[in-house]
Amino acid sequence: MTFVQLIDCRTSRFDEMDRLMDTWVEQTKGKRTATHAVVGKDRSDASHFVEIVEFPSYEEAMRNSGLPETGRIFEDMVALCDETPTFMDLDVVRDEQLNPATSRQFFERAGRSDTDAVFEGFSDDYLEHDPANPGDVDLEGSRQVYEGWRQAFDLAFRVDDQIAQDDRVCTRWTVAGRHKGDFLGIPATGQNVTMTGTTWHRFRDGVICEGWWQYDRAGLLEQLGVLGE
Repeated sequence: MTFVQLIDCRTSRFDEMDRLMDTWVEQTKGKRTATHAVVGKDRSDASHFVEIVEFPSYEEAMRNSGLPETGRIFEDMVALCDETPTFMDLDVVRDEQLNPATSRQFFERAGRSDTDAVFEGFSDDYLEHDPANPGDVDLEGSRQVYEGWRQAFDLAFRVDDQIAQDDRVCTRWTVAGRHKGDFLGIPATGQNVTMTGTTWHRFRDGVICEGWWQYDRAGLLEQLGVLGE
């Protein structure tokens, strides 16, 4: 279970504390178990800061606390605080990342739902970039491309990995299906095929407004017998 530690402190020497955190990151390289750290400043009190540090589990957090570097940095941090910092230990019971969930929903619906449902989370001005197309396509063009794939293959996507950064989500996926209709002039072969790829989605106001696709089309054509092994 993911574990989060909140460190609440007051300091008039934040720049020094910030440099101290840089030192800890450098000194614990290859040892630390923390995966994410965020520092927030109270808008109503410029000396009030809260640091949120995320760990894969409570056990990993304790292992991190046991590092000698962590102990030394903590002592230096306390010396920079106007008063003793307070700590809050939290087991994460819900972690919902809304943009990745919307991207995942798209892939889970693709091949199983009608076109309207598949593109439910897209903006009207959506723009798609795909090297396989002659140029960028809008939402209607993307819907047509999708329907073309559906006519050519029975599709089922599996989401392998997702990462999110700012307003973008990257999904690594695998798709499997049976070749049931014309594809790039290749008549239906009945061949079962798989293909891997990655898709970046950019979000605006909670909906997908832009997409970048990369996938192994050459490997797909090889499975269909078009390219030599």
